Amino acid sequence: MSISSLSLIVLAALASAALCGQSQGATPPLQVGFYQGRCGSANVEAIVGGVVRAWYATKDKTIAAALLRMQFHDCFVNGCDASLLLDGGNSNEKAAIPNRSVRGYELIDAAKAAVEAVCRGVVSCADIIIMATRDAVALSGGERYIVQTGRRDGTISLAKNVDLPSPSISVFNSTVAFAKKGLTATDMIYLLGGHTVGATHCSLIMDRLYNFRGTGKPDPSMDVTLRMTLVVRCPPNAKVDNNVNLDQNSTSSMVVDNSYYKQIVKRRGILQIDQDLALDPLSKPTVEAIASGSDFNARFGQAMVKLGGVQVLTGTQGEIRHSCRAVNKR
Repeated sequence: MSISSLSLIVLAALASAALCGQSQGATPPLQVGFYQGRCGSANVEAIVGGVVRAWYATKDKTIAAALLRMQFHDCFVNGCDASLLLDGGNSNEKAAIPNRSVRGYELIDAAKAAVEAVCRGVVSCADIIIMATRDAVALSGGERYIVQTGRRDGTISLAKNVDLPSPSISVFNSTVAFAKKGLTATDMIYLLGGHTVGATHCSLIMDRLYNFRGTGKPDPSMDVTLRMTLVVRCPPNAKVDNNVNLDQNSTSSMVVDNSYYKQIVKRRGILQIDQDLALDPLSKPTVEAIASGSDFNARFGQAMVKLGGVQVLTGTQGEIRHSCRAVNKR
């Protein structure tokens, strides 16, 4: 069965439930250039882009990885509504275990302050995440894809709602999880390409290095040379949980390109889902095509736009937060 056939089957099975959950009232769609003319002569996207460029140049050249992760973690829980940004103690999304290592909040705060200075109460935090991520991707070698805007911010953020795909999820189950968000299996494969600039911690791959599925042996699918490198970086009983680049090509680990796919085809995937993506018959042909092709950046941008459209709030739904970290006072 091809990955496209699987997508159709999964999406058909989920269609009824998805439709039942939709609001009966029509809401305005996202659109390109939503803010044009809404802030006088100010160019909202240029303002956000300027903040991102300054951040990238002077503070953090790994910010693309941080923002890609932020957008994914936000959009996969209640949709792209900036609920991840809300502070609120142990009950909010930010406090959930998968989100404790999410970063980039300060950049979003800076971008919000910049747009509020010229256009108070108009630009949503949800849109800022989408715009800032796009600009960070472009600064890191990717394509500056065109984003749609017009999102509004959510007011509910609960740690108990955080149910993100785990690093060891199977390709099939990952496809199901993405399908529930209206994303195809091909979208999933391209979105996982964000790992080309990502990193993980040794604690999340120790089983692959030393005790794969309880065998007491390493994962046989991992390239032996890679494992020798990783056991130095991630020794048993280490007191420090070191970072590990998900793209092990040292010249492109901070560049948005198709190197991630080239690495996993060579059995040099770091996370279980990364390596399985290149080995599972459902996804292997697509992965190999991306690894040998030249259209990754364009297709990745298209997938990011689709991700940015998941369960959005528009029109009079939600609110435009004055601070990205708190709901507005009633």
